Amino acid sequence: MNALEILLEKRWILKSKNRELYYQMKDEVGTVKKFLLEKLGYAVIVNPYLIKVEKTPARPENWMGIMEFKNQIEYVFFCMVLMFLEEKETEEQFVLSELTEYIQAEYKEEQIDWTVYRYRRHLIRVMKYCESSGLINVNDGTEENFARNDTGEVLYENTGASRYFMKNFTRDIMEFSALEDFEKEDWIDVDEDRGIVRRQRVYRQLLMTMGLEREPDTEEDFVYVKNYRNMIADELSGMLDCELHVHRTGAFLVLGENCRMGRRFPEENTLSDIVLLVNEIIQERIRKGEIAVGAQERILVPKEYFTGILEECKERYGQGMIKTYREMTTREFCQITADYMMELGFICEYQGDIQIKRAAGKIMGRYPRDFLKNGEEDEQ
Repeated sequence: MNALEILLEKRWILKSKNRELYYQMKDEVGTVKKFLLEKLGYAVIVNPYLIKVEKTPARPENWMGIMEFKNQIEYVFFCMVLMFLEEKETEEQFVLSELTEYIQAEYKEEQIDWTVYRYRRHLIRVMKYCESSGLINVNDGTEENFARNDTGEVLYENTGASRYFMKNFTRDIMEFSALEDFEKEDWIDVDEDRGIVRRQRVYRQLLMTMGLEREPDTEEDFVYVKNYRNMIADELSGMLDCELHVHRTGAFLVLGENCRMGRRFPEENTLSDIVLLVNEIIQERIRKGEIAVGAQERILVPKEYFTGILEECKERYGQGMIKTYREMTTREFCQITADYMMELGFICEYQGDIQIKRAAGKIMGRYPRDFLKNGEEDEQ
């Protein structure tokens, strides 16, 4: 992996966790710093503790949350942990009860009662994420003590990295009243040059998402890609093993085998295989005229119809899946698959229907030709 891949893939590189990689990136960051700043608008933080690229999306996507968190209150607890650590020195120790008392005192939305297991479960999930991210170290005890009893203690150590977790804002975010305020803040210093803003939006969309789709609100960005496709393709392929594919209503950055940047599809799991098979069924129905493709290649189907596609996938290909998915109820299978496709951006909800995104037409998979034939023989 080259420096750009590593810096874009990782949240940060902590010296305490990976000393060798930290010094490697410190030596190489200069080779990509200009590209990150000019093309993506990303600042690079280099200090004695860590190296981090301040990555923000062109537009919020549904998969951009913290995947380990399952409930909104866990985000609240996490922010309160960051606030708590802000008052601690690097390498300063604290016990879990200090934090729980702090949260109880500061959280105003509801009364937090740590004798209630669900609150403890939410906090444990947050603390495990903090540990895995390098914000804290566990010096003694485990969160399982707290899971069993609200008096269970754990001794932690603040690493000091928490001060760099959140993005640095140039304005007081208490003045913000809508999501759009956060989006605009990233380009406040270049507001007078729409060309810079557009260019950075485009590069972010290509590098950090499933692709750039041509929609009314992205028309300007898509025109930029069409006009400068050769320049963009040459620049990106010179830095990464990738190809830029531009179609009539979408642009996608297809990563090569030697590129290991971030989360890629297909992933090495059965769900990815299932999605490839679902995409094959979708494309098959489009070819047969069973799914109508609207203006600008927009596809909208009722939720019940999309569920039918997922049911067909399980019925047609289920025998080739691992035991976990073979033995799932159809309802469970459909829910898990739909959630995964939603997470990756292959589908989204639109006015009560399911919108099948253009990426679903970009990649698909099928079993070998003799798979269905053998299956039919087995049934006979």
